[in-house]
Amino acid sequence: MRHRPFIAKCVLRAAAAILAGATLLAEVHEVGPGKTFEAIGQAPWAALQPGDTVLIHWRPEPYREKWVICRRGSEDAPITVRGVAGPDGQLPVVSGDQALTSPLLNFWNEARGVIKIGGANAPADLMPAYIVVENLEIGSARPGYKFTGREGVPLPYAMNAAAIYVEKAEHLTIRNCVLRDSGNGLFIGSSGAATTRGVLVEGNYIFDNGNQDSMYEHNSYTEALDIVFQFNRYGRLREGARGNNLKDRSAGLVVRYNWIEGGNRQLDLVDAGAAPILSSPRYRAAHVYGNILIEPPGEGNRQIVHYGGDSGSLENYRKGTLFFYHNTIVSTRTDRTTLFRLSTNQERCDARNNIVYASAGGKTLSLVDSSGRLELSHNWTKPGWVATFGTLEGSIEDDGTGIAGESPCPRTDDCAIADAAGALPEAVLPDHAVASQYVKHQRGEARPDDGRPDIGAFEVVPPSGSAHGLQAVPGVSTFSSSSVLIPLPQQANRRPRCASVYIKMD
Repeated sequence: MRHRPFIAKCVLRAAAAILAGATLLAEVHEVGPGKTFEAIGQAPWAALQPGDTVLIHWRPEPYREKWVICRRGSEDAPITVRGVAGPDGQLPVVSGDQALTSPLLNFWNEARGVIKIGGANAPADLMPAYIVVENLEIGSARPGYKFTGREGVPLPYAMNAAAIYVEKAEHLTIRNCVLRDSGNGLFIGSSGAATTRGVLVEGNYIFDNGNQDSMYEHNSYTEALDIVFQFNRYGRLREGARGNNLKDRSAGLVVRYNWIEGGNRQLDLVDAGAAPILSSPRYRAAHVYGNILIEPPGEGNRQIVHYGGDSGSLENYRKGTLFFYHNTIVSTRTDRTTLFRLSTNQERCDARNNIVYASAGGKTLSLVDSSGRLELSHNWTKPGWVATFGTLEGSIEDDGTGIAGESPCPRTDDCAIADAAGALPEAVLPDHAVASQYVKHQRGEARPDDGRPDIGAFEVVPPSGSAHGLQAVPGVSTFSSSSVLIPLPQQANRRPRCASVYIKMD
């Protein structure tokens, strides 16, 4: 009996040595001019091991290749696919236009994307895990472009092709990529045992996606268990596309500290189809905070956020709570703007500490489309907003703490939003406290905390001798329909001291 602790220690040491050995055996595979591999398809995609890194070096011309990632890393040793920037910071470009699939790979749904994650015969099919894709510009996967498949035959892309198409994965990070000019910029699917889970989408620029006159493709379209979007810049969709900007069907959804501009709706948070997601208790709560949501003139649907469902199967609708707080919403529509569409009266939204700025005036803003239960606390709006432009079938509960005015910060000594936020509900704390803020663009920083939080997505930190530290951009002194004064950090890599700039809409 007295030898068992010694034996246990030996076993632990042996296990640690094996893990250390596995890490030491991790390899770096370099792709690019003058590197080990001239082409992406030559890298050993079918044999990647935990800790391996594939470096794709920038070159003046795009890589015209497409491939699958279907291997497993580990928590301590993920498999990383990383772009290496050019001399002026240019990301390597991977284009789906006239791209070639390596004959060394065999995966289905080739027409669905440029980079595919999960779903292959070679490498052998498994659930990919602990994968990082970062620092690449990926695009041109939609009808109108063609690729050459592994059998050497030119083929068209599907309508719903994506720059990155995730069939299934666990613990996936997509970071600092540009996803553009595709049916969907990012598509993540789930089905049964192949449910994608544990996804981080961070610091990307996603824009110019969608198909002409189609409402079924989007800048991103996702369904997963536990997914976080943070510090991303979502730009306008492709001209003539009618899709949404960020469309999601996930459980455990967090959308925080993003810049989301345009789209049929900025956020379309609807019902899932995969049973593991529908049965998750996290399906009944979504957290949206610290974002900048921008509605340009004439941009598709006048609704900013949709929460609930769109399948018609009412039993699968989210029927939970959308926690919506410390966001800054700017609409420069010249007609009308609707903040929320809640699909049924079983959908609830707790909206607090938000700036909602409608440049056309408060009377052009409705808070809900018709249904749902909306609860308001400590929000800033222009005066004169209405509950709905139609018939209110749900309910709005206003605790009377809202602030109305023509500007959230008309003068440096009269900032209505400063120190005016209310407490957050216990249900979002501590995991979803507002700890950061967006830095224009695709960056973030710690949100200053003086114990008196401001309304909106940014915190004002006054410099010495100033009441609230608000300064206008030189040469711009008044509000107009194309610019809005709201607190934003001045420097991308500094704690904001004088935190006021204009969001330019033109």
